[in-house]
Amino acid sequence: MMLKMEATGNHASRPSKGFKPLEGSMGRRIEIMDTTLRDGEQTSGVSFLPSEKLQIAKLLLEELKVDRIEVASARVSEGELEGVQKITTWAAQKGYLDRVEVLGFVDTPVSVNWIVESGAKVLNLLTKGSLNHLVHQLKKTPEQHFAEIAQSIAYAQEKGIAVNVYLEDWSNGMRNSPEYTLSLIEFLTQQPVKRIMLPDTLGLLSPEEVKTFLTQITEKFQGVHFDFHAHNDYDLSVANVLEAINHGASGIHTTINGLGERAGNAPLESVVAVIKDFTDFDIGIQEQKIYRVSKLVEQFSGHHIPANKPVVGENVFTQTAGIHADGDNKKNLYFNDLMPERFGRQRKYALGKTSGKANILKNLEELGISLEKEELTRVTQRIIELGDKKERVTTEDLPYIISDVLQNNSIAKTISIEGYHMTHSKGLKPTVQLRMNIHGKFYDESATGDGQYDSFMRALKKIYKSLGRELPKLTDYHVSIPPGGKTDAFVETVITWDYGKIFKTKGLDPDQTVAAMMATEKMLNIIENMTYQPEKEESTYYGNEYRVIAG
Repeated sequence: MMLKMEATGNHASRPSKGFKPLEGSMGRRIEIMDTTLRDGEQTSGVSFLPSEKLQIAKLLLEELKVDRIEVASARVSEGELEGVQKITTWAAQKGYLDRVEVLGFVDTPVSVNWIVESGAKVLNLLTKGSLNHLVHQLKKTPEQHFAEIAQSIAYAQEKGIAVNVYLEDWSNGMRNSPEYTLSLIEFLTQQPVKRIMLPDTLGLLSPEEVKTFLTQITEKFQGVHFDFHAHNDYDLSVANVLEAINHGASGIHTTINGLGERAGNAPLESVVAVIKDFTDFDIGIQEQKIYRVSKLVEQFSGHHIPANKPVVGENVFTQTAGIHADGDNKKNLYFNDLMPERFGRQRKYALGKTSGKANILKNLEELGISLEKEELTRVTQRIIELGDKKERVTTEDLPYIISDVLQNNSIAKTISIEGYHMTHSKGLKPTVQLRMNIHGKFYDESATGDGQYDSFMRALKKIYKSLGRELPKLTDYHVSIPPGGKTDAFVETVITWDYGKIFKTKGLDPDQTVAAMMATEKMLNIIENMTYQPEKEESTYYGNEYRVIAG
């Protein structure tokens, strides 16, 4: 029996979800609490200035529209206090104060007094969620710990501070001391607490364990708001978040770019994409602002975003293989629901050794450039050659490459630079050893000069002098890089020559000196075959003719 199948574009419909949502979960709202400014700042080497904290807080609440933010730990430093005060002053003016939270400790009255001084109104109280932590770190009994927790909560209430409670090391507690952990939750449900927060402190849970533990807790304590706080030590944070919300968690903790201790926290950008695309839950995050906020946090933190990081990485919306660009041209065959426009980004088609003509055509369309078939083949080959050198080729490089290729292929090449060795040392003049191929014969010379290119020209002049020939006079030397060029950008060198008539040649290479040498090589071939047009004063050579640059 044969089945008739109709091909459709991958992006035409949303993929079927790989799970069955819990009964009654349709449209249930999930709170996003972002802890970039508290837990994210525990990333090694990251420390936000008070003014940076304020800017990030504004973006999180006003641009991204997260539900809550955790901005600091109590008692840390004067700088931390100043940062929180800046945020709470602004938040009070905007009506956001109940969405700004501070981590505090079971140390009545110290943490609560610090929070009062900071201007915040919400305490996230850190308690011990495993018997192991309680016995070996605090060296206390459950009864002592519970009594001190109750005292902290009562004091916070007295000072007008709302309380959520963290169960530190909750995941190990559920694995190794569930009786204690469940008794702590039972105790907290009888306290004036808004949320109970369940952290996988060491990032050790599997998705199956998250499912089991959340199901057990939410069925036992129905109607209680539970937050889930994932760490990414096994790269399972987002998978664990998905299991947590599918089995009763009402809130999720995230950080921008997955900042956090060790392997970091659940990244907001990935969590948002997964919730929106694989569940029926409702969240209020503005996806189109994610990339902008991500880049600012990258700048402030100094913590580089990996190029392949989902949603916000430099390469995640870049097609590299030519076959992918070809498929996209025909029916968006390589698209999925993660469309870059959702996140304020654009799809790109990389240029390099795996590029095909389809990739290049996509980039040329963006620039409004069209090439003849033969020209496109030459440009493609040049890009592949550059990719083999592991050079990064960008859309901005294309006009330079096209110009270089078109000029190269219009010149009959009978003279070439066959080899060179350059040295440049502090306190010593640069030297160049040069080998030229002139009409099939090889000539070697070396010279010292005031710079690498000057040394090259002196060696070249020696070769030409030995042949009884003169070189044109160099009258201008101009270097440029593509707009927004980086340290790995191509360099275009344009040299103006006077050989009775004025003409220009171009060279393109990542190295400025090599680019100038390539421009010079073109000049040598031009003067071999040049024909003059007396009425023109300045021209550029194209094949066997000149075209006017300036009259």
